[in-house]
Amino acid sequence: MRAFLKENKWWAAAVCIFVLISAISIGYRMQIERQNKTYDIIADYSELGLMAEQSHKDISYWLKQFRDRLNITKVGLAEESIMSLMEDTDLEVSGQTMDEITKEADWKEKYPAAFVQGLTDHGYDSYDVLVQMSSRRAADFVLQAVESRFEKNKYYAMDFGDSAYVVIDGNAKSALYSQPYKLANSKKGGFIERTDIVGSKIMYISLGLLPEKVEKVQALGMEIVPRTLCYGGYNGEKYGKAVIAEYEKYGITPEYLIAGGEGVIGYDDGRELAEKYIKDNHITIGLIENTTQLQNILQDGVEEIAEDTDYQAVRVFSVWNYIQYRYQYYGYEGAEEIENTLFRAITERNIRVIYFKPIKENQDLFTYVTDMKVYEKMFNNLEKRLGDHNFTYGSASVMAYHQVPFGLKLASAFGCVAAAVLLLGAFLPLGRRSKLILGGLGAVGALGVCYIAPNSVVLLLSFAASVIFACLSITLFTAVSQGMRERLDRRTPLLKVLSWSLLTLVGCVLVSLMGGLMTAAPLSSTSYMLEIDIFRGVKLAQLLPIVYFAIAYLAYFGFGEKKRFVGKLEFHDLKDMMNTSIKIWMIILGAVIGGIGYYYIARTGHETSVEVSSLEMIFRNYLEDMLVARPRNKEFLFAFPAIMLMVYTSARQFKLWPVLFGLCGVIGMTSVNNTFMHIRTPLYLGFYRTGYSLLFGIIIGILGILVFEVAHGIYVKWILPLHKQDIPEKGRRMHV
Repeated sequence: MRAFLKENKWWAAAVCIFVLISAISIGYRMQIERQNKTYDIIADYSELGLMAEQSHKDISYWLKQFRDRLNITKVGLAEESIMSLMEDTDLEVSGQTMDEITKEADWKEKYPAAFVQGLTDHGYDSYDVLVQMSSRRAADFVLQAVESRFEKNKYYAMDFGDSAYVVIDGNAKSALYSQPYKLANSKKGGFIERTDIVGSKIMYISLGLLPEKVEKVQALGMEIVPRTLCYGGYNGEKYGKAVIAEYEKYGITPEYLIAGGEGVIGYDDGRELAEKYIKDNHITIGLIENTTQLQNILQDGVEEIAEDTDYQAVRVFSVWNYIQYRYQYYGYEGAEEIENTLFRAITERNIRVIYFKPIKENQDLFTYVTDMKVYEKMFNNLEKRLGDHNFTYGSASVMAYHQVPFGLKLASAFGCVAAAVLLLGAFLPLGRRSKLILGGLGAVGALGVCYIAPNSVVLLLSFAASVIFACLSITLFTAVSQGMRERLDRRTPLLKVLSWSLLTLVGCVLVSLMGGLMTAAPLSSTSYMLEIDIFRGVKLAQLLPIVYFAIAYLAYFGFGEKKRFVGKLEFHDLKDMMNTSIKIWMIILGAVIGGIGYYYIARTGHETSVEVSSLEMIFRNYLEDMLVARPRNKEFLFAFPAIMLMVYTSARQFKLWPVLFGLCGVIGMTSVNNTFMHIRTPLYLGFYRTGYSLLFGIIIGILGILVFEVAHGIYVKWILPLHKQDIPEKGRRMHV
């Protein structure tokens, strides 16, 4: 390895220089992250209302409890829809699709003749929604909302004084359908597939705020964050202006605009209305995190407005129902796991607004937890833990706008080119001229791509860095292991072998850490930190270095006969490998390794079907609670010790073990890079996480080597002599 570094010292120096230049972007990002340390909490009015019903107390009681005991002063209040008026209020309102209504033969007899005649003249179809109001109060609320928000050609209404009717035009896009089911075809035989209309998006379109709900919140001095659900086809400029007028009517200027439904208000006629309202009133737009905790929910106009306002936006974590159920979860006595979930959202994913819904019992999934001591304990612990990370509670801080400059992108590109040349020279017979030609062509290509596609190239650079530097780390521990095998006697003192193992691991982690910085640097823009954009190719970036390890191992260790040119991939290496006799144990070993590899790749990322066990989650939570950042289990329990064991088993000249430990070690090198692929996670957590993994990995690696040394000593002293005694004299000579 020394000869290789001496031969390629200028390329290695170039890599280090470009990494340092790229790290300027890392410095900017860390400064932005240090200033973005205030989070906010909004309580959901609707679920507090359900909680009030179950506890036989008025919602004002619970609002006051949340205000006084939890210091939550903002309330998310949804505008009413046909569905919420039917289910959650005392207004006499009902609504059905015409498809449901017209299935009854005598449906016309249930409505006033004048209305039926007028509806017939207006025209209707199965997708329309008929709303009936059976009181003056209900009629005033619904008719005023429909007339102010919808175009006249979208509805037909008739007011009878004490009752009123309105039919809102629907279409196939607005309808909600049942799951497909099969019916027997009595005419032609066989089965036909059917779906039924079971509802309509029209039933969920926001119509306005109920005055009594507004009054209850404002009477307590709490701020209202209005939630308006908009759906395409019914969300034009008229609708948007009516919504804004509704806010102004109650003196509401929301601090945050958290869009509901399919997009921002007025989006059918463009985002200009919503954008102007947001800019004029200095409102922060909310980006709602997806249920998978990856990226944000796609809503029309939201990301565009965020971009147009230089990302005057915050990420919002909604306490989804599966989070609400995590009461007494994993064997905890209370809401500890919900607390852990909120803690991770804020510290690890740049969430700055928690949209909180009350906790539910884990047993029946409906009954709310009404003991305020549970909530106090959870939020007090959360505030203390977040305080340890310098977070404070208040109006959510907005991330400063930052775009990685072109020059720093170019430095990252040149760094990747230099690292790629260094990597190719590690296993291919490349001369000085060949490397210069490759480097020159790569630099010209990088310059061209950066100039032509400056925005798209960052993903390519980030992916390339994650793969190339992981492969350089793999080359390092493979080359060092081979060197130990060649230079050291198998009886070399254990302390010396331990020292080399430790230094090799540290060196490999540092190289991978350089790769992590090069992975993060091009993507350290605000759009990536808010997860509007994300790193692509996580699983492939984990897989390619595993494939490369096979190349590196053949280049340095060979296969079968002794290597002629160490560090170069030779044809006979591939030929020997392809011509080897396949043994049963090889098939079994391959199946085991394949299964482990599949499990590892399947667990990578958020959208995975592989669930983490309860025991592992409790262990993770313990580490998270005790340390600044939780180290990755696969690094310090598995991969980092494996690198030390590869060096050790190579020095002791064991067969098979080096390749097995080396394969395990690859996971650690890719994992370090993977830590920095999550741009939403503050960088200081990545450094702490890697540092802890290295420290604990060294300790476990040393213990592993000691166990291996003792076990091998026992085998040589006690088991091997017994084995030799069982071999007949003739067979013993053959065995020797």
